Amino acid sequence: MASWDADVAIIGAGAAGLMAGIWAGRAGPGLRVVALDGAARLGAKILVAGGGRCNVTHERVAPADFAGSPPHAIRRVLGRFDVADTERFFAELGVKLKREPTGKLFPVTDRARSVLDALLRAATTAGVILRYPRRVAAIAAADGGFIVSGDWGRLAARQAILATGGCSLPKSGSDGAGYRLAEALGHSVTRVFPALVPLTLAPDFPLLALSGISAAARLTVEASAGGKPLAQATGGLLCTRFGLSGPAALDISRHWLAARRDDAGARLIVNWLPEATAAELSQALQSLGRGTIGAWLGARLPERLARTLLALAGVDPARTGAHLTRAERQATLQAVTRLPVPVVGDRGFAFAETTAGGVPLRELYLDRMASRRRPGLYLCGEICDVDGRIGGFNFQWAWASGYVAGTSAARALTQAIA
Repeated sequence: MASWDADVAIIGAGAAGLMAGIWAGRAGPGLRVVALDGAARLGAKILVAGGGRCNVTHERVAPADFAGSPPHAIRRVLGRFDVADTERFFAELGVKLKREPTGKLFPVTDRARSVLDALLRAATTAGVILRYPRRVAAIAAADGGFIVSGDWGRLAARQAILATGGCSLPKSGSDGAGYRLAEALGHSVTRVFPALVPLTLAPDFPLLALSGISAAARLTVEASAGGKPLAQATGGLLCTRFGLSGPAALDISRHWLAARRDDAGARLIVNWLPEATAAELSQALQSLGRGTIGAWLGARLPERLARTLLALAGVDPARTGAHLTRAERQATLQAVTRLPVPVVGDRGFAFAETTAGGVPLRELYLDRMASRRRPGLYLCGEICDVDGRIGGFNFQWAWASGYVAGTSAARALTQAIA
């Protein structure tokens, strides 16, 4: 092609796309970097993250915090831009981060807007041309580059970076269209489903009457055959009018949904007192004496939750330890430490914080996030088959993969010119 509208076209200007643009601009001064996004306002996901505070990353990030592609592949990307790099990067942008007791890192301002504004300023300083709303409807390889087009027109670029996001929070613009663009350029896409999403329970299950009550719990996905544990998540569990939410429910959701795909009889089990062993709890009940089972459990869990669990066990809260039968102790322990919950579904992508599935990392050169299927194409962020647990891990993937894709695209062009 005789002339190019852009040296690097970035499709998607969310967290990963902005990061890719910043580093493409920094690594290739003088290159024309254009970021296209379909949203009328940029950064919607950043602004709502962490309850509007933006959980930028976590103090410890490891491949075990992610699912999807193999851990060794995820490690190669995370190692290129780690948590310390993230802290330095944002400090340089004027956004100091603070650690909370959970290990999560937030801006000291407690405002997601400060994170987004800093990224937008950095992108502009790096020379990135932001064009929005310009939804990309198609991308095709042509004359050693790419033709990117939409109802706004077309743009010819020498390199392209797909940073379109997945399907979560579609009102923000990430509605899965990026997967079709990747497939048009020769990539495959694994099964895609919500992750970090609230779970819905059968409408007559008693926990639904406890909306707003939360407690620390451990959730376990068990196989139908033999009860083999398939995944576990421990943390706050929130009862809602539709089912279960809170960190533990969100973390286990993708594992529950994945398990049910292959095993329709898989179960979700709740342990409401995960810090104690079954033997310790059994001994405590046997030693209860004149104390009532209701007071004992109410001292360890919210009272309404304790009463609901005892109702499920068929045990009178006024029953004293001296009068508890062996069957009643076992029923109580079952309800408290191994409560099966009838999950019937999830709240869908509209309420999911991220997407499970996407383009497998095996289809990329991980040292560059470059496509093995199409020269000059790079991918980063949620479009890849990588999803992290709650706590800033998905943002860390966005920063790391965006950094690798952006620097690699720019360096490939500057080296070609040299």
